[in-house]
Amino acid sequence: MSITASQLYKKISKYDTVVSEEAIKKAYNFSKKAHLNQYRGSGEEYFTHPLAVADYLTQMKLDSSTIITALLHDVVEDCEISIQNIKDEFGYEISKLVDGVTKLSKLDLKFGFAQAENFRKLLFASSDDIRVLLVKLADRLHNIRTINGIKNQTKRSKICYETLEIFAPLAERLGINAIQRELEDRCFAVLKPDTRDSILKRLKLIYSQDELNIPHITEEIETLLKKNDINCFVTGRIKSSYSIWKKMQYKNLSMDQLSDIMAFRVIVNDVPSCYKTLGLLHQEYSAIMGRFKDYISAPKRNGYQSLHSSLIGPKKTKIEVQIRTSIMNEFALNGIAAHWTYKEGAKWAEGIKYKWVRELIQIIEESNDPEEFLENTKLELYNDQVFCFTPKGNLIILPKGANAIDFSYAVHSEIGNSAVGAKINNKNRLMTTELQNGDQVEILTSKNGFPDPKWMEFCITGKAKSAIKRFIRNREIKEFLQLGTALLQKEYRQQNKRMHEKSLIRVINKFDLLDLEELLIEIGKGNIKSREVLNYLYPEKKDSKNKLPVLKKPNLHKSMKIKGVISGMAIHYAHCCHPLPGERIVGIVTAGKGITVHAIDCFALEKFNDMPEVWLEISWDREGESFHKGSLVTVLSNEPGSLADVTKIISLNDGNISNIQVVSRDLDYYKFNIDLEIRNINHLNQIIAAMRLSQFVESVQRGKD
Repeated sequence: MSITASQLYKKISKYDTVVSEEAIKKAYNFSKKAHLNQYRGSGEEYFTHPLAVADYLTQMKLDSSTIITALLHDVVEDCEISIQNIKDEFGYEISKLVDGVTKLSKLDLKFGFAQAENFRKLLFASSDDIRVLLVKLADRLHNIRTINGIKNQTKRSKICYETLEIFAPLAERLGINAIQRELEDRCFAVLKPDTRDSILKRLKLIYSQDELNIPHITEEIETLLKKNDINCFVTGRIKSSYSIWKKMQYKNLSMDQLSDIMAFRVIVNDVPSCYKTLGLLHQEYSAIMGRFKDYISAPKRNGYQSLHSSLIGPKKTKIEVQIRTSIMNEFALNGIAAHWTYKEGAKWAEGIKYKWVRELIQIIEESNDPEEFLENTKLELYNDQVFCFTPKGNLIILPKGANAIDFSYAVHSEIGNSAVGAKINNKNRLMTTELQNGDQVEILTSKNGFPDPKWMEFCITGKAKSAIKRFIRNREIKEFLQLGTALLQKEYRQQNKRMHEKSLIRVINKFDLLDLEELLIEIGKGNIKSREVLNYLYPEKKDSKNKLPVLKKPNLHKSMKIKGVISGMAIHYAHCCHPLPGERIVGIVTAGKGITVHAIDCFALEKFNDMPEVWLEISWDREGESFHKGSLVTVLSNEPGSLADVTKIISLNDGNISNIQVVSRDLDYYKFNIDLEIRNINHLNQIIAAMRLSQFVESVQRGKD
């Protein structure tokens, strides 16, 4: 039976003291007028539907904004009324909520049954206010309650199947078990009426037997607890036909084999009473092993709390007992909606900022326990996600904050490993660019591409991080192998010996290694010195002094050639001098790292003067193939336009500024450290020379860390 606007207002005012009667009546009349001459499949006036949705939400004690949204939730889609009209009439908050519900309805139509999985994922991404989902659930509940008004059986089945796949699991994830159970049972009646009738008949038979009488068991449990000073309220019920059918299917059991067809709920005053009750029941009745769960100390992801135990209860009957406080019970029934209580001036719009809302939003994810609720449903709804698309339109789902690096590895590890850039919505962007909902992302790849180890600092997905680590590890092994081979060959040359693999077997055994490859890798890492190998094989040379010819007369034709340097790999730059192509360099073998490349005049080399065995002659393979880091220390006059002039000079000379830091300043001058991306030492000198011609530059020189 329909209710009036005044009756609806009275229901809301019992729990929401700030509700406006005028606003409720305005929304009531607006919706009724908008839906005039519209009828449902049953022949009823269409307005009875939004009114029923609003009425149901008052039972959940939702705020007046949500109730008004319920009254208006179909007017935009069905009545050619715009969101702007809603905003003009009812304000921004209501218009945003109505818009959210409208978008969900459109998604429903767009994706339909065949694309249910995408609909599940996009459902929550479109709802940044949890109230939108609550209105949608109530809307679906009333549609299912009145589904017999739809004459077409195929359409009824489609709606019910979608409800079981999407909306019932959504209600469960939000903890609203009352809606979940009703949706499931009503849809079950439509989809499998004969199966449901058979289960109900069997349940009726079980219920009618004296030894399984629910009132009798309820009374016995209540009497036991009250004798032990537990203030409690006990109720019992037969589980729903749908949940029984699902458990029979999943476990391949008959109804006689199920241990928890009957469930009893014990409501007590506080948490200590919960555990005391559990102890008393376990003393009185035999517990079924493996059927106890403590959701009080470890709540479910949706916030649900209770103690569950299966017992051989009165008259040797298998029963399930749930023990909880009244507050826990309220949440078990209404889930997230049970959390807000109204005080003077308190409104949901203020409460939305609270941490528990953000935490509860994160509960909507796939359940890991196959025994809990809809075992065949894989509901993957996350608030903290972004939904992006490949150029072909394939959906890629990533955590919020993910970037193009994460996207590339989500597509395929090989795509990530060969990525050199990204196009986001057809515009070139950095790989570290954070992605937004709806972005179309194209990853640009090259056969010579490889992941930058610095990506580890920016990517957030486990798949990307592990793939980058694996690539670096594999590449390091190859480089350590090559480096170890070069170091050992160099040592053989200096000792005027020829390297024979057979002779190295003795060394492999000495160091307890697997094979020659492992020996070379350990030499490349610096864990085994190449000189140690020769000293072991040729002890007569052990005391010979090897001098380092690298610094004075380098034999470039014998030097190791390196192709650029990749930070984090087996060969990497020294941060103290930032060596550049075009200047003389030397390698220092560092244990566990490989070769550290220094400029030949780097002050840090002094500490290695007494360790000639760690020095390695190296040179650049080719110049200008890639960019390297250069650093400048610049003093500028404190005048308008001075920094702009310097940055322009750097740009005109093809340099790229990666960082600028103010070191000091006074009335006359600024001192800056400027980090650049440059090709080689000549490129850096060219920039320095150009900067010295500027009227604003007092001094400029190459920087050192």
